[in-house]
Amino acid sequence: MRAALVQTTSSDDPQENLARISELIREAARGGAGFVLTPEVSNCVSGSREHQRSVLQLEADDLSLKAYCALAAELGIWLMLGSLALQTGDADGRFTNRCFVIDPSGAVNARYDKIHMFDVDVTPEETYRESDGYRPGERAVISETPFGTLGLSICYDVRFAYLYRALAQAGAEILAVPAAFSYVTGAAHWETLLRARAIETGCYVLAPAQCGVHAARVGQKRRTFGHSLAISPWGEILADGGEAQGVVYVEIDRVEVAKARGKIAALRHDRMFEGP
Repeated sequence: MRAALVQTTSSDDPQENLARISELIREAARGGAGFVLTPEVSNCVSGSREHQRSVLQLEADDLSLKAYCALAAELGIWLMLGSLALQTGDADGRFTNRCFVIDPSGAVNARYDKIHMFDVDVTPEETYRESDGYRPGERAVISETPFGTLGLSICYDVRFAYLYRALAQAGAEILAVPAAFSYVTGAAHWETLLRARAIETGCYVLAPAQCGVHAARVGQKRRTFGHSLAISPWGEILADGGEAQGVVYVEIDRVEVAKARGKIAALRHDRMFEGP
C-alpha cells in the first residue's frame, strides 16, 4: 500500500484549511496513495479559546468532517484526519482533539480522542495548557484496514510508551502519530521518540505534522516543527517531509512488521516485577 503524509501549515480559519488540505489530499491520490494521513488539528491551529469557541463545531455539525468524508468516497481512499478540534457540549466548555479514520465509502471507521494533554513550559515565553481548553480522552483505539491494523495516537501521546505497547499488543501494525509539534521540542526529540516507538513495537510509525509559522487572525502565531516522518518497523527513516508544506509518500507492507517482530519478539517478553 502506498501511503501519503500531508504536511501543512494550518491557520485559525477552518474553511481556509479545508481548501488547502483537500488539494493536498487530491495530490496524494493522484500520486497513487490509497491511504492518506493529515496532521493534528488540521482544521484550526489557534491558542485563543475565544476564537476557537466562535469557529469550532460539534462533530455532528462539522463542515470539515463532512467534506473530508465526501472526499474520501470520491477518491476511493482511506483517509486519516490526524485530528479535528471540536466542540463537545460539555458543561465546562472544553473541546476535544479527535482523530478520525474514514474508509473509502466515506464512513467513519474509528475515532480517537487525544489522551495525554500538553501542559508544559517549553521556555518562559512558550507555555501550553492544553487541558484548560481540551478534555482528555480515556480510551486507546485501533482501526482495522485491509493494509494493516492501525493504532491511533496524537502528538504528545508519543512520550508515553505504554500506550503504543498496548496498541501493538492489541494487534496494531501501523502506529499513527499526527502532530503539531513545538519547534523547540521537535528539534530535540521528535525523530528520537518516533524511532523508539517503532523499535519497541515492531510497527510502522506514520507521523504527519504541521509545519512553519501559523497565520492567526486572533491571538499569537505559533511555529511548528514539520518533518513528517515515516519509520519502518526496524526503526529506519523511510521518508522525511522537511519543513515545507507538501506530500510525502511511503510504501508500507505488513510483511515487514512480521519480519521485525520475528527478529526481536519483545512484545511477547513482558514479565511482572515488584517495586520500586
